[in-house]
Amino acid sequence: MALTSAVNGPHGTVILAGTPLGQPGDASTRLRDALGTVPVIAAEDTRRLLRLCRDLDVRPTGRIVSFFDGNESARVPQLIAELLDGSDVLVVTDAGMPSVSDPGYRLVVAALAAGVAVTSLPGPSAVTTALAVSGLPVDRFCFEGFLPRKSGERRRLLAELADDRRTLVFFEAPHRLAASLADLAAAFGPEREAAVCRELTKTYEQVRRGTLAELAAWAETGVRGEITIVVSGAVALAAAADPLAWAASVADLEAAGQPRRSAIEAVARAAGQPKRLVYDAVVAAKRR
Repeated sequence: MALTSAVNGPHGTVILAGTPLGQPGDASTRLRDALGTVPVIAAEDTRRLLRLCRDLDVRPTGRIVSFFDGNESARVPQLIAELLDGSDVLVVTDAGMPSVSDPGYRLVVAALAAGVAVTSLPGPSAVTTALAVSGLPVDRFCFEGFLPRKSGERRRLLAELADDRRTLVFFEAPHRLAASLADLAAAFGPEREAAVCRELTKTYEQVRRGTLAELAAWAETGVRGEITIVVSGAVALAAAADPLAWAASVADLEAAGQPRRSAIEAVARAAGQPKRLVYDAVVAAKRR
C-alpha cells in the first residue's frame, strides 16, 4: 500500500481505517491490503484486531501496538517518531472510524503539528448507519458522542440541546440507556420521536422506534449491546397559537422526511395544543 511516497514524501502517513461494526464482510479491499502491508498498526484492542484479521484471512506483516484511551497520550509521541522515520501507521478501533468517540484524535492533531500527513480508508460508521435506518430526518444532524455519565451533567447538557432543530445522535452504554432515555424524555418532551439502534449489522441487530417515553419504558427491562440513539429535532413555531403556523411547521417537517402523523404530534406538543387541532389546521391549509 504505497501511501508514503504518494501522500507525504519522506515521512510516514497516519491512516485512519474504518473497521466493520459487526460483519467482517463489510471490510473494504483497501482495509484488507493495509492490514497485511502497513509497517505499524495501532489497534484499540489487539485481540479484536487479530480476530478480524483471521476472519479476513489476512496475516499482518507489521508491528502491532495497543492504542486505547488509557495509553493514547503516552503512545502518541512514540508513533510520531515512527512516522517521522518514514513508517506509515494504520489506526484501527474496535468498530467504525477512529477519532469518532474512539482513539485517534490526539494522534491526528500531533501528526498535523509535526507536518505528517493524515489520510483515511473510509469505512463503516455507527453514526451515519444509525441515521440512515432511524426513519428520522437526516438533512441536518449533530453528533453529540457519549452522554455524560453523571445524571446532573447529563440533564444540564440535554436542557441546552432541547431546542436544537437538527436530528441528534448519541452513543450510550447499555447499562445507562434507560436513565438517559428518561432524561431525554424529560428535557425534550415525552412525545419526541426517536430510535434506539442496537448491535448494528450484527446477528442481533435491533432498531426500536417510538417516542422517548415509549423507548424509556422499553429500556427499563434491560438492553444489551452497542447502542446508538437518534432523536428528532425540536420544532420551531412562528406563532404558537396560529393554526397557519402549525400547518407550516408540519409541512417543514414533512419536507425533511418526517411522516405526517409524527410531524403533527411534534407540532401539537410544541404548541401545547391537542393533536386534533393541529390536524384540522393541516387539512384547512391543504384546502386553501
